[in-house]
Amino acid sequence: MRYKALIFDMDGTLVDNMEYHKQSWIELFKHHQLDLDYETFDKQYHRGSLVEIMARLFPHISDRETLREIGSYKEVLYRELYHPHIKPIEGLEVFLNQIQQQDIPMGVATMGDQHNIDFTFEALKIGSYFHSTTGGHEVERGKPHPEIFLTAAQKIAVLPEDCLAFEDTRSGITAALAAGMDVVGVSTMFDKKTRLELGCVKTISLYSELNLFDTKDF
Repeated sequence: MRYKALIFDMDGTLVDNMEYHKQSWIELFKHHQLDLDYETFDKQYHRGSLVEIMARLFPHISDRETLREIGSYKEVLYRELYHPHIKPIEGLEVFLNQIQQQDIPMGVATMGDQHNIDFTFEALKIGSYFHSTTGGHEVERGKPHPEIFLTAAQKIAVLPEDCLAFEDTRSGITAALAAGMDVVGVSTMFDKKTRLELGCVKTISLYSELNLFDTKDF
């Protein structure tokens, strides 16, 4: 295998949870009486870090700590909604075990906060597979900026160009490519054709489809 490390997004990549994030955003809009539908939000506001998103939604609030608190409330809503349903994308643990057996370090680069990382890792019992995690609370600029992937690579002491990233969203794929990484597109949100057009070297729906050690391309 020519890659020296694997870097995974979390939401929509380790778990198929984006519908629950959508529901939590809608609940947040209702709570703050925002006249905003999800489709408009997704097109016009939904990029960057959680604080960056909240700053767009609440332009009259300049205090970053207040924006973080609103973001934290949204994430609490998400965890409450998803907790009864959380499960990994099919084949994930078998795949992670294969990688671990090859002594290839793995990291996570997610715009989720530490609470969401802990929530996911504890529910799925996958924390032992990863050498490090990098959350949105640790970077100034969110995806599609490459900062989070560059930080994740730095944490495991591997050059970005020697890393293979796993991502599901347009902004995440763009961020990983901008960091100099090859990308496997995980098709939980968009079709495979779209991900290949964005520049992914391969696209999957389930981890059971993928065996890097039998694939000469990798």
